[in-house]
Amino acid sequence: MKATTRTVRLTLAEPLRISRSTMTARDAVWLTVTHDGLEGHGEAVTSVYHGLDTAALLRHLTAVDLDPFTTPDDALEALRDGRLAGADTPPAVTAAVESALLDLTGRLTGAPVHRLLGAPSAPVAATARTIGITAPRHAAAEARRLTAAGFQMLKIKAGADDPEEDVERVRVVRDAAPHARLLLDPNGAWTTARAEALLPRFAELGVEAVEQPLVPGDIEALARLAARSPLPVIADEDAVTLEDARRLAGRVHGVNVKLAKCGGVHAALRIAEALEDSGTALMLGCLTASSLGLAPAVHLADRARWTDLDGHLLLAHDPWTGIGGADGFVRASERPGLGVDEVAP
Repeated sequence: MKATTRTVRLTLAEPLRISRSTMTARDAVWLTVTHDGLEGHGEAVTSVYHGLDTAALLRHLTAVDLDPFTTPDDALEALRDGRLAGADTPPAVTAAVESALLDLTGRLTGAPVHRLLGAPSAPVAATARTIGITAPRHAAAEARRLTAAGFQMLKIKAGADDPEEDVERVRVVRDAAPHARLLLDPNGAWTTARAEALLPRFAELGVEAVEQPLVPGDIEALARLAARSPLPVIADEDAVTLEDARRLAGRVHGVNVKLAKCGGVHAALRIAEALEDSGTALMLGCLTASSLGLAPAVHLADRARWTDLDGHLLLAHDPWTGIGGADGFVRASERPGLGVDEVAP
C-alpha cells in the first residue's frame, strides 16, 4: 500500500469565538492510501489546544509505515493493537490513518463504513449547530436562520468575561428559536462557584445540557457538580481516553467523544461500550474540519444521544461533500467506504 499526504487550508465562513480563543482558519492534512487501484482517505486538522501544528501532523503521518502490510485489514489490525502507530502518535493522527484504511476497505469490499462497524443501515442524525460568543443580535439572527433551515438543536458557546453576556445570548436565542433544543458549552471556562450560580438560570431558559462547565483537570469536581446540577452535565475536555470515560461513567450525564481526541472510530466504540448501562450517555462531537474529517463519526451517529457534527458547516468552502448537514441532519451514505467525494476546485 502506498500512502501520500496533502495539506490544505480550511477557512471559516466567519470567526468562531469560544471562551479560550477565536478561530478563523486551520490547516488540514489529507492522507490517501492506495491499494489495488483504489484510494482511501482520512483527514487530521491542526489544533492549538491539542498542540498539533501542520509540521507535527505531517511528521507523525509520514512516520506511519504501511509498506509491510499487504491489505488494509492487516494494517487496521496492527493499528488497533499498537503495532502500526507508536505510543507517542497523537490520537488525531491515529484517527486519520484508521479513516483512510476503513475508507479503502469499504471501497475494496463494496461496503459502507457503517456496515463494516456493525450497523445494518446508514445512520441519520439531527446535528447541533454552533453559535459562538457573539453579540446577542447576531446570535438571535443566526438562531432564526438556522431553525428556518431545519436545525432542531443549537449549541451556544459561553464563557465570556461577563457571565451576564452569556445569559443574555441564551435568552435571545431562546426567544428567536422557542422550539429548538439548546446545548450550552463554556469550554471549561467556569469555576465551580460560577457554574453553581449560573446553571439554574440556564435551566430556567430551557437549556437541555451543558458541556464541560468547569476548568478541565479535576474529574472529581466535575462529578460533584453533575450530582447537584439542575442541568445534565456532559464531559468534554475532561473525557479524552477510555480510562477517563470509565472514571466518569455513572457520575456525569454524558461524555463527548471526538474521534480526533480519542483516536478513531474503534476507540469511540470502546468508550461507548464502557458507558453502556451506566446512566452516562454518548455525545458525538467534532473539531472544525471538512466533510472528510467528519464522515467517520457520521457512520457512528446512531449510537449517540447528542450529535454535534457541524464542523464542516462552519467553513467558507467545504472541499469534500457527502454527509449533508445544511438542513440540520447528517447522513451516512450506503456507498462503499466513507461515501464522500472531493469537490473540484
